[in-house]
Amino acid sequence: MRLKICGIILLVLTATGCTLKYDETVHAEETNPEFSFSNARIVRYKKGDENVRVQADNIEQYKNSSKTYGKNVVFTTFNDKHELETEGSCGYLYADADAEIYELYDGIKLFSRMQNTNFYADILKWNGKAEQLTGGRGDTVKIEKDGTIIYGTGFSASGVSKKYGFSGTVSGQIEAKDKEDSQAQDEMTEEAE
Repeated sequence: MRLKICGIILLVLTATGCTLKYDETVHAEETNPEFSFSNARIVRYKKGDENVRVQADNIEQYKNSSKTYGKNVVFTTFNDKHELETEGSCGYLYADADAEIYELYDGIKLFSRMQNTNFYADILKWNGKAEQLTGGRGDTVKIEKDGTIIYGTGFSASGVSKKYGFSGTVSGQIEAKDKEDSQAQDEMTEEAE
């Protein structure tokens, strides 16, 4: 009986025909990281000043590549005057330093200190050469600024003009306060103290 089962298995394996492509070379360095860091902290300097600070649970770097991958990433960027510019976090990060392309995924939170604006998304891509931040065409981005909350799809923002827009659907809410309401609120706060 065992011989019969082994014969059937052998017959099935030869009938299905497994082929291996010996002419295609697989390079281990392309599929396995050259460096893998846990609980990593990376600081990049420009002209002697801190330019970018990154912390991550895991960071992987591949041989002969400018590509880096990160998991549970927290980052901070500084402008040329060494002023805090952007703070953020995301679940996953893909970075190609040579192409200046940075892709963020999963629970993205960005705060632009210069514009006093919060951005929330699941997918964002930054092109450093074009200074362009974009979201997926159908992905929703949430923006909060000065009591205004906007949800939209087809998000894009320019680092040059400091303007952003949506090519898809947009919804939101605006909190508007009168000067009198604001002054009354300030007086109530002072009395409470």
